[in-house]
Amino acid sequence: MADVTTTISVVNQKGGVGKTTTVASLGAALVELEQRVLLVDLDPQGGLTFSLGIDPEDLDVTVGDVLLGTHRADDAIVVTDDGVHLLPSNITVTQAEEGLVTRTGREQRLRVALDKVAGDYDVVIIDCPPTLGVLTVGALAASDKVLIPLQAETLAHRGVGQLLETISDVQQFINSGLVVWGVLPTMYDGRTKHAQAVVDAIGSTYELPIISPAIPKSIRFAEAPAIGRTILGTHRTHKGAEAYRAVAAQLLD
Repeated sequence: MADVTTTISVVNQKGGVGKTTTVASLGAALVELEQRVLLVDLDPQGGLTFSLGIDPEDLDVTVGDVLLGTHRADDAIVVTDDGVHLLPSNITVTQAEEGLVTRTGREQRLRVALDKVAGDYDVVIIDCPPTLGVLTVGALAASDKVLIPLQAETLAHRGVGQLLETISDVQQFINSGLVVWGVLPTMYDGRTKHAQAVVDAIGSTYELPIISPAIPKSIRFAEAPAIGRTILGTHRTHKGAEAYRAVAAQLLD
């Protein structure tokens, strides 16, 4: 990869679609490909932080402090067992989000903070909260690409239109270089025709690229965060780990 940092927002305002799993697993897969990776946890629930083995309760500095301008990004970044660096989050980010609403340049604050550390990383991946509020808009403002993880189930694409409107607004008014990399089908059951039909419908309805391979449904994804690792660290040869490696390789192409 060139000396330019690629920043990706992983966004879906619907919870439970494998967003955090995708950020963590993609990050670990990119580290295997010898990329320098920074993951950013923008969710006040701190799911990414926890799943990478960092206790959100123990943090002195979070991404919230960085957004409010009281600390620099490199004051908050921690190194995880999977080799990715992490800009962590915890519940204090909720207060930061409320504080940002009235602050100047709120949509640009994450971009400005990440610009200061960008030279240390090849890829930055942002785990967005399950809302389309100021934190998600700030992530989109800081990004080159958007990845939309989507469950391969009937109701999964409710809300995609709203998400695309938000992306369009950001492209129009804040970040004209933002592109949608595509939809990544998650929790995919390849044995059913239904799952493939849902994926096809999403691609045609919204004219979005569908990234393959789809990420298979597996209990292994739920087990990994309990020991603070990704599936690439706990079950190296699992088909889910291999799927994320394939997606990571595509990103570098």
